[in-house]
Amino acid sequence: MLSLDKVFDAQTVLKSIIRETNLVRAYGIAPDCELYLKPENLQITGSFKVRGSAYKIAMLSDEEKEKGVIACSAGNHAQGVALAATKNGIKSLICLPDTAPISKVEATKGFGADVCLVEGCYDDTYQKALELKDSEGYTFVHPFDDENVIAGQGTIALEIINDLDNIDAIVVPIGGGGLISGIAYTVKKIRPSVKVYGVQVAGAPSMYNSVKDGKIECLSGVHTIADGIAVKQPGENTFELVKKYVDDIALVTDDEVASAILALIEKQKMIAEGAGATAVAAVMFDKLGLKGKRVVAVVSGGNIDVTNLSRVIDRGLLNSGRSSSLLIELIDKPGQLKEISRIIADCGGNVTGVHYEKGNTESVNGCFLRIEMETRDYEHVNLITQSLRNEGFNVI
Repeated sequence: MLSLDKVFDAQTVLKSIIRETNLVRAYGIAPDCELYLKPENLQITGSFKVRGSAYKIAMLSDEEKEKGVIACSAGNHAQGVALAATKNGIKSLICLPDTAPISKVEATKGFGADVCLVEGCYDDTYQKALELKDSEGYTFVHPFDDENVIAGQGTIALEIINDLDNIDAIVVPIGGGGLISGIAYTVKKIRPSVKVYGVQVAGAPSMYNSVKDGKIECLSGVHTIADGIAVKQPGENTFELVKKYVDDIALVTDDEVASAILALIEKQKMIAEGAGATAVAAVMFDKLGLKGKRVVAVVSGGNIDVTNLSRVIDRGLLNSGRSSSLLIELIDKPGQLKEISRIIADCGGNVTGVHYEKGNTESVNGCFLRIEMETRDYEHVNLITQSLRNEGFNVI
């Protein structure tokens, strides 16, 4: 059974394996509250997952260790299991979805594990891992629905409580629920006055739906940039713990997650993956009513593929009005682009791209001009748009 003693034991066992991540005061991200970040993206494997997997492996019998371990993961649990198994001289096989970022696949191999790529999402890798467990005799290390794994994740709460006094709330990402189960259980046993909130993405609301409807439900599919929490169905243990100890669960969109990733880069010089930025997104966009509160947001991981990072940054710039596009219908004659560029420059905008296209316009000599710009925010975009219209240009 999960107990506070087990969480404290995990803290002792993990001292030689994990990195204790100190809280970081965040400025400029959520000005209405006092926000601190728990940077598990700076963990040895780039995410919190090494805590639970390492404690689980440490608790295995000699016979189980001899057989080797198998795990399934969207990427972060994989690295935690690989590192912990290798440190203990144990063979490990990890089932990863074929959509997992290349960086996560290669990092898993780099920590000493064999990798089996499975078509689909996390839940498909879970079924494959169970098949191989039965046929090959491996010991299965569950990514979230295991008391030892949950106890390992609970050590994060011990560090938070030790780092900071008078905490009003802790905000935690939810996939299968192992992280928030460990944190919520530990916090409520030690400091029950502290609120614990979970966050899921709108494209994968498995725990949100299950808690709302009072029973475990399985999604037909998941669609989100937060691949680390793209889980169709929560665990039985985690579902019960979340129901009992978590105060509320909020949903955020992929666009809000992208904006949070961009904010962490610009304001904190901190890289977070989609799943890792969901808690920050919930605080940024005031999903939980935390104005005036002292809040800790868990940045659960930073293992984002570089190619995905560039796309997310572009998306975040668009969402915040930092990057914008205008389509202008005009008469095709010399000097038009010069005049448009002058107006944009006078307003303080920066033209980064121009695309000319002929189209179905009212005039035979008509054309469309698409202007890409760097801007400050949506108010700035509106200023430029209105200035162009005031000069007689038809902004579509």
